[in-house]
Amino acid sequence: MTALPHWIEAGLAWLYPPVCQICGDHRAGTAEGLVCSTCWRKVRFIRPPFCDRCGLPFEGAITSSFECTNCRGMDLHFSSARSAVTASGIALEVIHRYKYQRAVWFEPFLADLLTREAVPVLRAGKWDMIVPVPLHPVKEREREFNQAARLSLPLGRALQIPVNERLIRRILPTRTQTLLSRAQRAENVRRAFVCCDGVRLQGERIVLVDDVLTTGATTNACAAVLRKAGAGEVCVWTVARGL
Repeated sequence: MTALPHWIEAGLAWLYPPVCQICGDHRAGTAEGLVCSTCWRKVRFIRPPFCDRCGLPFEGAITSSFECTNCRGMDLHFSSARSAVTASGIALEVIHRYKYQRAVWFEPFLADLLTREAVPVLRAGKWDMIVPVPLHPVKEREREFNQAARLSLPLGRALQIPVNERLIRRILPTRTQTLLSRAQRAENVRRAFVCCDGVRLQGERIVLVDDVLTTGATTNACAAVLRKAGAGEVCVWTVARGL
């Protein structure tokens, strides 16, 4: 698990008893993100078979590698996208409370899900840096933090590669993607991201990180900007995958 700063741990221990903040029935400390082992076991990790390109899991006995029909019809700028768990049940509840209710005590839990799944895969290749998907400055001020940036830090420490928040920025305050179709999502973010001033890449291999991937529209828009700036390859990792 990823440790919170001591002053945050002390504050949380004073505000919240060492009990699971999901079920309220079992003991769970801040190091576990206040999620007990019983609730932790209900999280659905993504296992094969899944699409080689976007990571969408499939039911059934598919034994060979494959690319789903959605990916075949899209102009994708990332080489692959993978997620640790499905965006359902406890995982989705925790992500929503973390992002929208500032439930920062869940951060070690979410960071652990991401690092335990991403690190073995990413260590098999040579990646140069991690880039979190940026929020628009107005949204970040409202939320008081960028969840993608916060979750990128423990992944960077585990892989011993830098996290770079100064490559791309979000210039359009786009509406929420939740109720939009796939085509609407892509159009909504198509011009939302640009490279920061003076950025010139020289073939770097980049890991793009976000909390949730659904259609891939946001991460694809970011990947397009990075590739145009000279990135050699962009892969995507998220904590959860919408189904």
